[in-house]
Amino acid sequence: MPVEPAPPSAGRAPRADARRNRDRVLEVAAEVVAEQGAQASLRDVARRAGVGLGTLYRHFPTRDALLEALLRRRFELLADRADALAVAEPPERALGVWLHEFTLGAGAYQGLSAALLATLGDPESPLHAACLTMRQACGRLLSAAQRDGLVRTDVDAVDLFALANALAWIADQAPSLAERRDRLFGLVLDGLAPRGGDAASAGR
Repeated sequence: MPVEPAPPSAGRAPRADARRNRDRVLEVAAEVVAEQGAQASLRDVARRAGVGLGTLYRHFPTRDALLEALLRRRFELLADRADALAVAEPPERALGVWLHEFTLGAGAYQGLSAALLATLGDPESPLHAACLTMRQACGRLLSAAQRDGLVRTDVDAVDLFALANALAWIADQAPSLAERRDRLFGLVLDGLAPRGGDAASAGR
C-alpha cells in the first residue's frame, strides 16, 4: 500500500502565525513605547496588537526583552559606528562624536536612559548583553584616545556609559534643561582631559 505524503503545510502554519504575531507586537510596541516611554504598559501593547497577553509574553517574557528587540538594530548600528569612526577620525574626535550620538540615542524614549543604566547591575537582562556590546565599542575608542594621551587614564567605558546616560536622563527628567544638553556634554568632555600626572606619563 502506498504511503500517503504528509500534508505540505503540516507544522508550518503555526510558525508563520507566530512570526506574524511577533512582528505585529513589535510594530505596535514601537508606537506604544514612543507614546508612553520605556515603562509602557505591556497590556496596552498586547491589546493594540490584537493578541493575548500570554502571546506577548511567549515572545517577550520580560519588558527588557521587548525593549532589546526594539533597540537591537539601533545598538548594532552604534557599535558599527564606533568602528567606522575609529578609521575615519582622530581618536579624540571619534570618541566625542560617538558619545554624543549615543547620548542622543539614549534619549530616544522617555525613561530609556534609566532602563539602560539599570542593566549595569542586572547581567540576566536581555538589555545587558546589548549594552555590553556598545560599552566594548566605546572602550575601543576610549583606549585609542588614552594611548595618545588625550583622555585621562582613570576613566573606563562604564564611566562613559554612565555619564552619557546621565545626560540623557537630565534632558528626560527636566525638559527645560534639554537645550543645555550640548553644553553639559561639552563639560563632560572637558572633564575627560588628562590631568597633570596623565600628561607627564604620556610624555615619557
